[in-house]
Amino acid sequence: MTSSELQEQYNLKAINLLQEDANKIEKLIEVQMENLATRYCPLYEEVLDTQMYGFSREVDFAVRAGLVPEITGKMVLSKLERNLAVLYEALNNKAK
Repeated sequence: MTSSELQEQYNLKAINLLQEDANKIEKLIEVQMENLATRYCPLYEEVLDTQMYGFSREVDFAVRAGLVPEITGKMVLSKLERNLAVLYEALNNKAK
C-alpha cells in the first residue's frame, strides 16, 4: 500500500467518523422537533449546544490534521447548524 493510498484511507475514515457523529446530533435534533408540541426542555438545548461545540472541535481537528478538506468540514457543520437554527426558531415561536 502506497502512502497516498494510506492517506486516502485515513481521509475516508475521518469523513465517515465525522458523518457518524453528525448523524447522532441530527437524531437529537429530530427527536426534539418531534416532541416540540408536547414539551420544552432547556436541558435538551444545553446537550445539543454541547454536542455541537464538541463536533465543531472534531471538525477543526480533522481539518487541521489534513484528514478532511476544509470545505467538507464546513459543509457538514453548516448543515447541522441550519437544522439547529430551525429547531431554535420553532422553540421560540412555540414560546410566544
